Amino acid sequence: MIDKSKELNTSVILINDKLNFKGIVDGNSPVSIDYTPPLGDNLGYTSLELLLLSLSSCIGSAVLIFLRKMKKTITGFEIKCSGIRKEEHPTCFKTIFVEIHIKSPDTSDEDLNKVIKLSEDTYCPVWAMIKGNVEVNIKNFIS
Repeated sequence: MIDKSKELNTSVILINDKLNFKGIVDGNSPVSIDYTPPLGDNLGYTSLELLLLSLSSCIGSAVLIFLRKMKKTITGFEIKCSGIRKEEHPTCFKTIFVEIHIKSPDTSDEDLNKVIKLSEDTYCPVWAMIKGNVEVNIKNFIS
């Protein structure tokens, strides 16, 4: 068996006559990937939406791991992410906005900023891959 921490394998299979793919990772449910009309049928996530989800879950995982190691009480957690695309091709993101919403009676802004910095600098591989290419703006909301 392959160690998923060292090597990841995926497959996409075209399932229609446009740009709808079935994305497969062994052991997980397939995901539908598509493009907007007229090139696609809008039957799944776009590749850039999946990137935003990947970044959000990567940041979220690192933040939660470190806050829990700090013995912080987390009663709610959500990350909202949006990306602004370039006008010219390739129309990749020029800026990504990340909002971290956390419910915690004992987490301070200082605690949250510390673990976000750890995520950015060391522990989030998705962030590391886009760093230097895309501006990432983060806002924190603690309640």
